[in-house]
Amino acid sequence: QVQLIESGGGLVQAGGSLRLSCAGSGRTLSNYAMAWFRQTPEKEREFVASITRNGGSTYYASSVRGRFTISRDNAENMMYLAMSSLKPEDTAVYYCAAAQFVSILPRAYDDWGRGTQVTVSS
Repeated sequence: QVQLIESGGGLVQAGGSLRLSCAGSGRTLSNYAMAWFRQTPEKEREFVASITRNGGSTYYASSVRGRFTISRDNAENMMYLAMSSLKPEDTAVYYCAAAQFVSILPRAYDDWGRGTQVTVSS
């Protein structure tokens, strides 16, 4: 089991940018495919982006493609989500997650952080 802690959330105006970080501990993140999900009180947990173990392949939800970039630094045991051109509909709690294989399904991920709130004002 790997422990994950998200940071970097906050309040930003529409059109602005934020960079989320996910720090891993307990085990090396290079052993895991990683992903970002988000959730609001009105919706189920939603896939945002994922990245393979070596960072060679990335995948994005259509709603964020071209605006968000997922990356990882295995040497630092970190994963990131750079978000730009933010919209009010991006408002959510953002979670990082780890799995054996990359997937867009939340149930494929065994380890989760507690989340970081992102609020985009109009």
